[in-house]
Amino acid sequence: MNIHSGKTQPHFDSGVGVTLIGMLVNVVLVFAKLFVGVLTGSIALIADGIHSGSDIATDLMVIGGIRLAGRPADSSHPYGHGRYETLAGGAVAAALILVGMYIAWDAGLALYADRVSYPGIPIIIVAIASIISKEWVYRRTIRLARRLQSTALHANAWHHRSDALSSVAVLFGGIGGLIGWGHADQIAGIVVGAMVVAVGAKTVRDVLHELLEGSLSGAEIEAIRDAVERIVEVRSFHKLRARSVGREAFIDLHVLVDPQLSLLRAHEISMKVEDEVRSVCSRPVNVTVHIEPDTPELADHNRS
Repeated sequence: MNIHSGKTQPHFDSGVGVTLIGMLVNVVLVFAKLFVGVLTGSIALIADGIHSGSDIATDLMVIGGIRLAGRPADSSHPYGHGRYETLAGGAVAAALILVGMYIAWDAGLALYADRVSYPGIPIIIVAIASIISKEWVYRRTIRLARRLQSTALHANAWHHRSDALSSVAVLFGGIGGLIGWGHADQIAGIVVGAMVVAVGAKTVRDVLHELLEGSLSGAEIEAIRDAVERIVEVRSFHKLRARSVGREAFIDLHVLVDPQLSLLRAHEISMKVEDEVRSVCSRPVNVTVHIEPDTPELADHNRS
């Protein structure tokens, strides 16, 4: 007997709002960094401005992914369009890797060429403003990403933080220049670039895990098991499978019950299983419950 529920938990804030806020911050920072960078001749600040410009592009990708993922399921996509958001997260992760490589490469070339920089106070002011504003946007975005289980928002949050980290390199360069050390900017840039590449690589791994039908986390699976085991009418269960499709989780399992139960009672138990599973999940959930009679004759089949 297959008893299926297509109910999902209601969606929260889609994440477009916080992404638009981040985009507005990026626009302001791009103009500020490029203007001051050109005015003072700071290559580091100009490169940082280009990095902020890449944030605008990733913001647009995330918004597009969220919009596409929000479309309802249809005949061609019966499980919904959540993977569009996952793909957007992958695109942002790839951008993170490229940006990190660019920052490290540019800084390495400058260090190899023995170029020194002694930026002035205006660059330090812009760098501090960038660090504070982008860290604020990162924290707002990452909180929402964790609540919504959104790969795209999580990747974009780290793209915001990578901009803050690159501004840290600019700040170190400015401070180093004030005390007479002209290579501070390049050394900090190499370290920051490596950090950004590492974050991008981890995000790519997470995206591939979902696209390749990876399971939910061990903690989520354990919480689901505990929830089902609390139901006294369920004698046992097996074949528990769970995967992510964007922000949603799709879960199916086989539940063994008293073979003398009526169809109506079996359906009520399946609904109870569904409710208990949903209660321990922090994301929208689709649950499919396969009811099986717990009889000796079917024991081997039930275990297979």
